Order: sequence, then structure tokens, then C-alpha cells
Amino acid sequence: MFIDSEKRLKQLSDEAKKNTEDLEEAKKNSRFTQVSPKGWERVRELLKDSQGISALKLYSFLAEHIDPTCGAVVADQQFLAEKLGVSRSTIIRWLNYLESKNALVRIPVAGKVCAYALDPHEVWKGYNTTKNHAAFVTKTLVNKDGDIQRRIMAMFSN
Repeated sequence: MFIDSEKRLKQLSDEAKKNTEDLEEAKKNSRFTQVSPKGWERVRELLKDSQGISALKLYSFLAEHIDPTCGAVVADQQFLAEKLGVSRSTIIRWLNYLESKNALVRIPVAGKVCAYALDPHEVWKGYNTTKNHAAFVTKTLVNKDGDIQRRIMAMFSN
């Protein structure tokens, strides 16, 4: 039972098209944030003291808004304060607390703007294969292609 070459080429083309469609469909799910068991452990740890309970507001905001390609949020502290309805000094206090608990890494970008990266083994939005290039792991905003750094530089060049 042999398939002639035209039928086989059509079959391969159809399979490739379906794979592409499946990949595009998976990308549509980008509004979801994955929280691993280690991430839930982090949440429970933060709930153990009043400072952690307060800082959880910032942690969850960052988790919700992380960039799926690098696992970080690029923002200044005043923006975060306005979004969360608190003072800038409260944001600074929460950031210091979360950093002391190794819940986030702060990466200076430009002026008062920083990237705030969460541990990709706790919270993640992108594909599993990109976790090794996460800002939390590399302590930089450059993925293997340098794409993120270029996008950030483009944001500040205008």
C-alpha cells in the first residue's frame, strides 16, 4: 500500500499547516499565568507575616503582567504605586522585602526604570523552553537572541 508522491506531499503540507495552526492557538492562551507548586509555596510563605501579606499585592501584580519572553515587568516605581493605589515609598518597601526573600530580582534599565523579574520556576507566562533565558536566572534582560534588550532600547529611544 504505497501513497503516490502528490498525495504524500499534500499530506505533509496539511500536517505542517495543522501544526502551525496549533502553535498559533497555543499562543492565544497568553493571558494565563502559570503558578507552579513552588510558586504556591512562595505565596504561602509571604502570607506568614504582615509585611509579606502587604507585599503580595505587588508580587501578584508583577506575576499577572510579566513578559512571557523574559519573565519580567519593566516599570518605574511611581507607575507601580499608581497602579496599586499606594505611595512610592510603599512600593520601595515591598520591593526590598521581596528582594530580601529572593522572590524577585531588580534589574536597572534606565533612570528610575527597572525590570522586576520573578523566578520562572514559581511563576511563568511563556513557553517552558524559554525559562533558561528568564531575567531572574540570567540577571539580564537579554534572551538568547538579544531580542528583549533591543525592544527595551527601542522603548527609550523615542
